[in-house]
Amino acid sequence: MDTSTLVMIGALVAIAFLVLSRRPSVSGPDAWQLVQNGARLVDVRTRDEFANGHLPGALNLPLQELSTRIAELGGPDTQVVLYCASGSRSGVAARMLKSKGWKHVWNLGASTRWPGKTA
Repeated sequence: MDTSTLVMIGALVAIAFLVLSRRPSVSGPDAWQLVQNGARLVDVRTRDEFANGHLPGALNLPLQELSTRIAELGGPDTQVVLYCASGSRSGVAARMLKSKGWKHVWNLGASTRWPGKTA
């Protein structure tokens, strides 16, 4: 293969990774049911974004503070549903928690996917 083909393949792999990393792992109705059954609903947006509106009952743990405030979630057996504005930050947060041993982590993605929520 020539260099341009390898560069194109690398770019396609990178794009696929970005698309898949933003993909929610749970539907809105299923996330709602998880929260009704005791899962923690966590908003990983900034404090200002959270102050401007958030889902009812959500805990605000901004992505940039998650590693230092992780104890606020409980332990690795705690069920956690994460969300943000687009799904990017919640996807990063989900991977971070899973890498630290959390077993029950779901990425809702954008808050607009919550049942009854509109943009």
